[in-house]
Amino acid sequence: MSLNGLFPIEKWLFSTRSVLNMLNEQDYTFLIDRQNIEKYKKGEIVFKEGMVPSGIYYIHSGKVKKYKKGPTEKEQIIYVANKGELIGYHALLAEERHQDSAAVLEESSISFIPKEDFLEVLQRSPQFAISLLKALSHEFTVFANNISAFSDASAAERLAIALIVFREKSKADLSYGEPIVINISRSDLAGIAGIAKENVIRLLKEFKSEGIIKTQGRKIWIQDIEKLVRRSNRN
Repeated sequence: MSLNGLFPIEKWLFSTRSVLNMLNEQDYTFLIDRQNIEKYKKGEIVFKEGMVPSGIYYIHSGKVKKYKKGPTEKEQIIYVANKGELIGYHALLAEERHQDSAAVLEESSISFIPKEDFLEVLQRSPQFAISLLKALSHEFTVFANNISAFSDASAAERLAIALIVFREKSKADLSYGEPIVINISRSDLAGIAGIAKENVIRLLKEFKSEGIIKTQGRKIWIQDIEKLVRRSNRN
């Protein structure tokens, strides 16, 4: 079921997939197709906070979480990147160390794009540069909205929002009519929602008893998206 008219998903979700559409065939081949593809296992680190960036990354398949750790080592997941997205460009453009870490949520195929290649294409393709700037601007809007909304949201509202957003992420490459499965650990779901794992487990049972979701192991299916939107209190 579409979220049109139900939930303002554009305030909670951004993607860099459309940025690459601005490249002509030659530049796309130079930036993406000629790079080596590496296989990453679930949980494997792509880059760590504090590292000096020497390039960016393109996700051919899988999902990657970007996160920060607090003093207690608790993860706060900032963003989940999908197939077709770029990550790691913030630090490179700012000429800073990485301000967050990235690790794969599921088995993934990722290419490393050297700094020189990225900057060369950025300089010779104004459309690509403008598109990336727009993506960064929207990304800031999403982060600002998250901070504002989560500051006064209950644990149930945070989890509902996290499930809605991750549902949209999970359906990106599905065929029409194919069921949407949210496949994520309870710890990572807690990291996205910014609540304790124990609260996630309790609230999922509550949502299940209300007929909002069904679960099997770590997999979650949204049964009633309208009820979930009402639970988010953001419709």
